[in-house]
Amino acid sequence: MNTSDNALKPVNVTAAWLKARIKGRKPSIAIISGSGLADALPRLEDRLVIPYAKIPGFPRTTVKGHKGELVFGRLGSKEVVMMSGRFHYYEGRPLNFIAFPIRVLGVLGVRNLILTAAVGSLKSSLRPGDLLLLKDHINLMGSNPLMGNYNPSFGEMFPDMNEPYDTLLRGAALVAAKKLRMPVKTGVYAAVTGPSYETPAEVRVYRMLGGDVAGMSVVPETITARQLKMRVLGLCWISNFASGISKTNLSHDDVLKLGAAVSTKIKALLESLLRSKAV
Repeated sequence: MNTSDNALKPVNVTAAWLKARIKGRKPSIAIISGSGLADALPRLEDRLVIPYAKIPGFPRTTVKGHKGELVFGRLGSKEVVMMSGRFHYYEGRPLNFIAFPIRVLGVLGVRNLILTAAVGSLKSSLRPGDLLLLKDHINLMGSNPLMGNYNPSFGEMFPDMNEPYDTLLRGAALVAAKKLRMPVKTGVYAAVTGPSYETPAEVRVYRMLGGDVAGMSVVPETITARQLKMRVLGLCWISNFASGISKTNLSHDDVLKLGAAVSTKIKALLESLLRSKAV
């Protein structure tokens, strides 16, 4: 078996296992929840919950605040699948493994991917609790999720990244937020490996490069999704000021507490967006 087949086979095995259990459901929309946002996921009808531990190829999540469940359901006429918890490079998984669940979602029929995440603010104007829609990103992870696992069925080997985050989806999200009287900003995501938080000097560098926020996820998923020609929306919430902006030491537990507080807003925004004609 060549490298191309090795990349495709596990995706097809997992997708076939899931198809046998979801019995004809064809989700066109996927949502991946970030740290502290398990309660921000939309309320779906006709729910089917499958723990990651039961899914072939899906390891357990190891990060606090990530449940580790695949949730299928319907909102109105739209079939949705939600990853309650994601996999991270800093957990010790190869970066190209992050491509795996996105490719499985693609085989299931997903064409629109909504990524949520907790991020650290690189600027004093972006404050904890603020919501931010991504318009671009900077990959500072030192690698790429598409390396060493290519198959032609995934798309082009050299996918275009001129518009990583879909302009129309972002516009629809801004309209939905305005109707809800919910302030939302836009910005650029600087992706770093973690799991340590950034130093003050690193924060200054990321800001000079054009970053507005920093985080440890999102970008590998976005790159994979764009290869698959999925439309991507990045919805982030500011969990903290990065080092050097605030004198307060950073804590993951504090991130989870604030995430619980903003979950109501994010859930309302996601549900409004899913009811629109944009997705």
